[in-house]
Formats: sequence, structure tokens, C-alpha cells
Amino acid sequence: MIIGFMLAIQFRTTQQPVVRDTRDMWELREDLKKEQELHAQLLNEIRKYEDALESYEQKRSDSKGAVLRRTLDELKKEAGLTEVVGSGIVLNVQPLYDETYVGPIVETVSPELLKRLVNELNMYGAEEISIANQRIVNTTVIRDINGVTKIDGYPINSFPFEIKVIAKDDEKLYNRLKASTLMEDFVAENLQLIVSEPLHRVVIPPYDGSLRIEHMEAVQEKGG
Repeated sequence: MIIGFMLAIQFRTTQQPVVRDTRDMWELREDLKKEQELHAQLLNEIRKYEDALESYEQKRSDSKGAVLRRTLDELKKEAGLTEVVGSGIVLNVQPLYDETYVGPIVETVSPELLKRLVNELNMYGAEEISIANQRIVNTTVIRDINGVTKIDGYPINSFPFEIKVIAKDDEKLYNRLKASTLMEDFVAENLQLIVSEPLHRVVIPPYDGSLRIEHMEAVQEKGG
């Protein structure tokens, strides 16, 4: 029984020989070289995807910056802080009398008349307005100060001066003004309002005052 058991073990041992690496030195070097090349290829692939990811993040960051700049430009334009060019008309305000006139000299125009003019221009489709190179914005104040009409503190006390208007439909604006009674109102103050033909290019300057912002405060962004 003992001899039989030993023979069985020897038979199993001869049936399952130990596998040995029979490759020679050159074959090992070739395999190592292939493994190194594969490793280098994988590293290049990783770098390529890392570069692509970095480029994508940079583009996304640049895109956010471009959106913010575009939004800021739009807000500045809406607030009247940028120069505007478009089609429209130019109104010229000057004294009604000529050089032979003898009598009181008109030194200013009443704020009520200018306010009515601005209101009617807005009703007739005006988009942008300037009076004597003073941009009219939502916060503009037209009032009498010591007998002189002022627009946001700028005095209107010399003639002639221009009122520039940009509108989507300059032809309609022109026709509405011609049919209004504004010219008669200016005549009542010894002034004449001369309306130009519709112009292809009208340049209105930016608002150069300080905007008054009420009921608003900066918000601090919370971290995390």
C-alpha cells in the first residue's frame, strides 16, 4: 500500500511539470521594449486627454467672460452710457426774431416745453434723445434753477442748440412732428423749432453724468 501511494504521487508529479520561462535574453528584451512602448503610448493618450480637458475648461471660462462682457455692454447701452449711431432726425432750436428785432431777448427755453417735447418724441417712437449734446436717460432731470433751464445741471442758455433723435421709423417720427402743435408752442416762447428731413446717420453722445441708483446694494457671494 505504501509503495502504491508513492507511485501515485510520483505519477501526478510527472503529469504536472513546473512551467518555466524558456525565453532567451533577446526575447525578454523585445518583450520589455514592447511593454515600455505601450506604457509611453498610454502616457501620451493621458496627456492628450488632459490637454483637451484643460482646453475645454479654458474655453468655458473664456465663454463665461465673453458673456459677462457682452451683458455689461448691453447694460451700458440701455443705461445710455455708450455712444449710439442710427437713423433719425435733428431738431434745431433758435430765436424766432432776426437781427433787426428790438425787444426782450430770449435767454433760455422753459423746462415745461422741453419736457413736453421729450414726452411727445417718446410717444412718436424715439429710442434715443440728446438735447444740446446732453443725453436724455431715465434719471434725467429738467428743471428751472435761478431762471435758467438745466438738464441734469447743464444750463440751456445759448442759442441755437440741437435736439438729436434716433428712432426705428424716422419717417413716421418726422411726419408726426410736422403734424403736432409743438412748433406753435415754441413760437409762443419766441423760439422756432426746425425739423430736419430724416437722416441716415445721427450720432448721440453717451451720458456723462453719474447715475443715481437707489434701493440697491452690493451682494457678497457666499463661499462653498
